[in-house]
Amino acid sequence: MQSELISQLVKSALDEDLNHQTAEQGDITAALIPEQQQANAYVITREDCVFCGKDLILEVFKQVDPSVEVTVLANDGDTLKANSRIFTAVGSARAILTAERTALNFVQTLSGTATTTAHYVKALDGSRTQLLDTRKTIPGLRALQKYAVTCGGGKNHRIGLFDAFLIKENHIAACGGIDKAVEQAKSTHPDKPVEVEVENLNELEQALNAGSDIIMLDNFTVEDIQNAVRLTSGRAKLEVSGNMTLDILAQYAQAGVDYISSGALTKHVHSIDLSMRFE
Repeated sequence: MQSELISQLVKSALDEDLNHQTAEQGDITAALIPEQQQANAYVITREDCVFCGKDLILEVFKQVDPSVEVTVLANDGDTLKANSRIFTAVGSARAILTAERTALNFVQTLSGTATTTAHYVKALDGSRTQLLDTRKTIPGLRALQKYAVTCGGGKNHRIGLFDAFLIKENHIAACGGIDKAVEQAKSTHPDKPVEVEVENLNELEQALNAGSDIIMLDNFTVEDIQNAVRLTSGRAKLEVSGNMTLDILAQYAQAGVDYISSGALTKHVHSIDLSMRFE
């Protein structure tokens, strides 16, 4: 993750918590503690998880009080058991308590995404199918969530609207057909991959004839996907999308597609339960 982006996101999160935009600001509860009081604290996960957010922890404490000594005991992508320690903090009790929630909010969200992704990736064991994320992310946190997906073993789809074509039903209608949309895409940005979403085998044939690089099979049955794999015969990469729940991933992967994409990785976020304790 880019350090500049992390710095900006942490600053925004702290501003939100400390009300830095007005005269009445700061952690009024932590101010009840004597200024010179020191503390030793640690954070644990209350549930099994794949950890993500090391750089964010460090940046939060750096911005709140760089004199607090923070030691992160896990690396991004590590699998942690419930009650494992994630990090320790030694220094100003006020600063530790002020930084606590912002740091944990980042970690619980990103570790939740990484953990969910890891469950999906495990369901694809034994197949050649790769798991992709989508653009269904929390506004402003896309880069972090997509990074968390990689920590869980998944792959990033396009980052935004700028780095790859994804031609869907309404694009096709507005352009006058699949062939015209693909032709226009390849002429305007020949260096960008062109993906077309199709809803049936007839549209698949059109997308293949148009020269699509990737074809997304939207809400296809397993039988139709098997037919699509035979029809495509390596002429394009195939991606399956649409209600890809954990319990059905394996049967879709066994059909032989290249990718399965799921918005649930970043949209249905199950935050990890974390807790800070003072020693």
